Amino acid sequence: MTVHYLPVRRPPTAGPQRRLSREEFCRRSGVHPELLRRFVALGLVQAVRDPGGELRFPPGQLADVARIERLRRGLGLNYAAIGLVCELLDRIQELERQLRERSS
Repeated sequence: MTVHYLPVRRPPTAGPQRRLSREEFCRRSGVHPELLRRFVALGLVQAVRDPGGELRFPPGQLADVARIERLRRGLGLNYAAIGLVCELLDRIQELERQLRERSS
């Protein structure tokens, strides 16, 4: 069995960041708008509302959607379980980072 390591969420960067519209995010990620809405509702993808009430997405979320889709296809998990797996993967990354800092 081949193990594929998944990318982890990037920490927020300092300063303002360009955010993508829902349409642009869907086009770039290949995700249907209704599925993206579901990801937001489940907390798998973070979005903010602009002054006009439209959802905007940080470009870094594109990597998160790709990871979600890999977990769905590769492991056959439902989206609720994927949320838990992503949290655990992020926590593992954070613990590994702390370990590296302590050993330096």
